[in-house]
Amino acid sequence: MRNGWISRVLSWIAAALVGGVFGVAGTIGHSLMWGPVPVGLLVGAIACGSILVAIRALTHDRGATLAAGLGMLGMLVLISGVGPGGSVVVEDTLSGRFWTYLVAGLVLLTVAWPSFSRLPARTEAQAPVPAVPSEASDVDATGARRAPALGDRTGSES
Repeated sequence: MRNGWISRVLSWIAAALVGGVFGVAGTIGHSLMWGPVPVGLLVGAIACGSILVAIRALTHDRGATLAAGLGMLGMLVLISGVGPGGSVVVEDTLSGRFWTYLVAGLVLLTVAWPSFSRLPARTEAQAPVPAVPSEASDVDATGARRAPALGDRTGSES
C-alpha cells in the first residue's frame, strides 16, 4: 500500500510539472496571429487540451489531471503579471482573457468528464420464455405432448 501512495503522489507532481510546461508554452504563444487567424490560441488550446486528455486517459486518475491543470493555471497566473522590467506576457485584451478562460475551461472539462470504464456493462435482453401449461412434464421442448413414462410423477401411468 505504501508504494501505491508514493507512486500516486509522484505522478501528481510529474503531472503538475508537465502541465506547468504546457501552460508556459501556451501562455507565451497564445498571442501569435497570422492575419486574422489566432494561430497561437488554436495551437495552445490543442496542446493543453491534448496533454490533459492524455494524462486522464493514461492514468485513469482525476487527481493527476487536476494536478496538470493546476500546473497550467498556476504558471499562467505566475507569468501573466507585469514583470520586473515592465514587460507583460498576457495583455489585458480579448485574446488574453479568452486564453485564461479557455485553459480554465479545458481543465474543468477534462477533470469533470465521466469515467466510462466504471459504468455497468449493457446486457442483452433475454428471449421471452413461453408460457408453461400446468402439466409441464407432459410437454416436451417443442410444445408437443409426450406419453408419460413409467416412474413419471405425473399420476397418469399407463
